[in-house]
Amino acid sequence: MSNLIPSLVSVIMPAYNAEKYIAEAIGSVLSQDDVSLELICINDGSTDGTLKIVQSFGDKVTVIDSPVNLGIAGARNAGIQVARGEYIAFMDADDMWRKHKLSRQIKQLTEYPHIDVSFTYVQCFLSPELSDDVKSQRLCPADPLPGQIPPTVLMKRNSFDRVGLFDSRWRVGEFVDWLARAESLGLSFDMLSDVYLDRRIHDTNTGVRDRMSRIDYVRIVKEALDRKRKKLDI
Repeated sequence: MSNLIPSLVSVIMPAYNAEKYIAEAIGSVLSQDDVSLELICINDGSTDGTLKIVQSFGDKVTVIDSPVNLGIAGARNAGIQVARGEYIAFMDADDMWRKHKLSRQIKQLTEYPHIDVSFTYVQCFLSPELSDDVKSQRLCPADPLPGQIPPTVLMKRNSFDRVGLFDSRWRVGEFVDWLARAESLGLSFDMLSDVYLDRRIHDTNTGVRDRMSRIDYVRIVKEALDRKRKKLDI
């Protein structure tokens, strides 16, 4: 994509019925220091107060209001298509970034220009409002984990464009599919060892809400294997 704004980070945040947590998520993005950013929030057909909360931040947030639910892949694609930054980051509407996340990752990508995609470690936490019964049913690792997931990402826009948009066929697993395609093209990944994402575990996480779509992961893995076989045949 031409005419990208140097050093600008475009943060893409899809939101579907996220009124409980989205203000905290937005606040954690806007509190990033020593970085120029634009936050693009896609209201993905929400039926609760999500849109009103997002609009309350005024011109600090660019709002895309979709009257229909595009799904996570479609919503991210809508944000990317209006993004203007040299860098792309993804954020979920229920998680929180720690300070210095973006500045630390920009430093990494600047110092090591061969890296296309930067990840960080993540700390999971149980959302405080959950009942003890629900908490007992949720997996929440106590120790930080390497987070090869969208909210830890910072990547170069030009690198993203080499791979292309997310595949909107997938209700879940769209990022696994994108990473597999990126790997097949030879993109370089790296992982910062510090925690910069607090990942909220609650009763409406996408993995819980879209259990019936988990077959997508099987299909994604199959397609990735098929690509590898085809490449070896060549």
